[in-house]
Amino acid sequence: MGTATKIARRTFLIGSAAIAGGVAFGAWRVQTPFANPLDDGLADGEAAITPFIKIDADGVMLITPRADKGQGAYSIQTYLIAEELDVDPLSVRTWVGKPSPAYANFALGDELMPGMGKVIGKIMPMQMTGGSSTVPDMYVRMRQAGAVARETLKAAAAKDHDLKIGDLKTQDGHVILPDGKRVSYASLAPTAATLSPVQDVELRKPEQWKYLGKPGMMRTDIVAKSTGTQVYGIDMEMDGMVYATVRANPGIGGKVESYDDSAAKAMRGVKEIMEISHGVAVVADNTWRAIQAANAIDITWGKGPYPANSAEMWDKLVETIENDSPNIAKRDIGNVDGALKDAKVVEAEYRVPYLAHAPLEPMNAVVKVTDEQVDVWTGTQIPDFMQGHVAEVTGHSVKNVNIHVLPMGGSFGRRLEDTYVLQAAEIANAMRGTPVKMTWSREEDFAHDYVRPMALARGRGAVKDGKVESFDLDIACQSIMGSQMVRLMGRAMPGPDMTITTGAHDQPYAIPNYRVRGYAAPEMVPVSSWRSVGASHCGFHHECFLDELIYEAGVDPLAERIRLMADDPLSEKVLKKVGEMSDWSSYLPGDGRGRGVAYTLSFGVRTAIIVEVVNTPEGIKITHVWGAAEVGKVLDPKNFEAQFSGGIIFGLGHAMNCELTYEDYAPTQANYYDYQAMRMYQTPNIEVVGLENGDRVTGIGEPGVPPAAPALANAIFALTCQRIRELPLYNSIDFA
Repeated sequence: MGTATKIARRTFLIGSAAIAGGVAFGAWRVQTPFANPLDDGLADGEAAITPFIKIDADGVMLITPRADKGQGAYSIQTYLIAEELDVDPLSVRTWVGKPSPAYANFALGDELMPGMGKVIGKIMPMQMTGGSSTVPDMYVRMRQAGAVARETLKAAAAKDHDLKIGDLKTQDGHVILPDGKRVSYASLAPTAATLSPVQDVELRKPEQWKYLGKPGMMRTDIVAKSTGTQVYGIDMEMDGMVYATVRANPGIGGKVESYDDSAAKAMRGVKEIMEISHGVAVVADNTWRAIQAANAIDITWGKGPYPANSAEMWDKLVETIENDSPNIAKRDIGNVDGALKDAKVVEAEYRVPYLAHAPLEPMNAVVKVTDEQVDVWTGTQIPDFMQGHVAEVTGHSVKNVNIHVLPMGGSFGRRLEDTYVLQAAEIANAMRGTPVKMTWSREEDFAHDYVRPMALARGRGAVKDGKVESFDLDIACQSIMGSQMVRLMGRAMPGPDMTITTGAHDQPYAIPNYRVRGYAAPEMVPVSSWRSVGASHCGFHHECFLDELIYEAGVDPLAERIRLMADDPLSEKVLKKVGEMSDWSSYLPGDGRGRGVAYTLSFGVRTAIIVEVVNTPEGIKITHVWGAAEVGKVLDPKNFEAQFSGGIIFGLGHAMNCELTYEDYAPTQANYYDYQAMRMYQTPNIEVVGLENGDRVTGIGEPGVPPAAPALANAIFALTCQRIRELPLYNSIDFA
């Protein structure tokens, strides 16, 4: 076997453009390819044909850089490449890779500035997982990677065997010669490494797929998840490891005034107690002893830098919406003020609380600091940001900070933050040479979560001739991007924060007089992205108020929504489909059932949900839920059903039961016993379907959340005639 050389153009994929089914380099300077991170450390006989595929003597390794939080990201990325590369997705090796601009998320850039994702991805490359962007971002890119690698390997086989590429085929990790001989990809790696990638390729059409979209498609992590052998961050162990935990000021950003650690020092297994930024850390010989010792420390905290309790926070939102000017007005159609002037005006106010992310796996990280480098093992959605932040803590150069991304036991946006890792790095930096495993207690996670913001909305509207004529909605909320991006980037994103009204201002209803305005409230409890971000609260505000107007008009809530979608055929089809699924036409209000419908366009996904409830002696019971979503293409049928259904359950459970209320700067809810999700016995029958009428392939991890809460609230009204305008619903009614 010869010596491998680096492929001069193997960064072809980054910044490439799909042209007539093929792949060609873009001409714009902004599309100049990033360096291939796989170039570093290539050994003899290895080829890194693209940033997503490495082939060596052991076979094929696929790079799946979008982090897996339980949503199947590693699996779908593997299938996207494998479909074109002709390898068994359940047999190849995979690796998340190391932080690199080559893995920038262009789809997230499209969320910030539609149509400009690649430009933003070049100027401000973010290797971030979130916003249901994994599939939209990787759908073409990874298939291109697989196709180019496949054709390059065929070219290598043609060169080795003096054959024409057109006479060769591929199958299950091999090139098939005309005489039927099978040549493994691994044996072709040395020759492939001497070739420029073959870029004149065509992607396979869906009808040619062997894996994607098939009913029997199985997630690549199903065996590990089913047998308990999946290694999460919390499972990480190393020789010589010590165990740590922290207690930080529950008023996030507040200081430590003083502390008495005498009792903790005397406890079994305690090795060291040290003050860290905004708190105190305990190092012990296991995590349990570290947490017990930390709880034994008597700490006097300084005041937090925001209002001390929920009542004061609500006052801030009321003050904002009444006394400030709106800074977001993305929807202003017709003449709302004129239409409402002489009309019978319907008015309503809605409130949603702060919410915790509360993933099952508590925040944890293993960090080892030496004079030469830093190694971090953890689950994260922001490896590149984390790399820079850790470097600031330890004083190392960014290139000497290694982030080893591990699967996560849930996130819902929680792992878009890295405070817990920076605390671990601070401890490990003081104990250089010793690996430190830092784990938060559940109570610490609740107290120091960067939460989903509380929000206040006020609606005014009117109907005419049995139709919704005017819709005016004002929403006051903290800026998620203003809070989160300051922590990630050191500065806020330019311009107004659209997440304040996302899920309201961007809905495709053809209401003649239609206005949605957003009011940015002052920073209070630090906030962050929570599953479905701004649409999580705006979907509730918008769809509940629209339902009130439809009721005032005296028309069917599903039929009126369909009528208002006359200018958006894809949304119309989604609403009609969910109506068919539920047999809506057979439903008669007052027959002992209550049904509510809600629609939300979020993350490019048109989603409609119908919820059915009944009254029981124990309280309201949810019996059935039907959901339809336009996703362009259902790539993994089983996982689509799991993610869509899971989003619905997530949305319903939080609407029913969850809130964070604050006293003395900290949430009064400290663990799952007072922040309860939907219980198994409360879970209804759920039927979901994905429509494939659009030309954009989308994700489904988040879009099921926003319409769930308003559909439930609207169903309760249909059953009881009680309009509940504030979440969680259990403050107003009982659930069975």
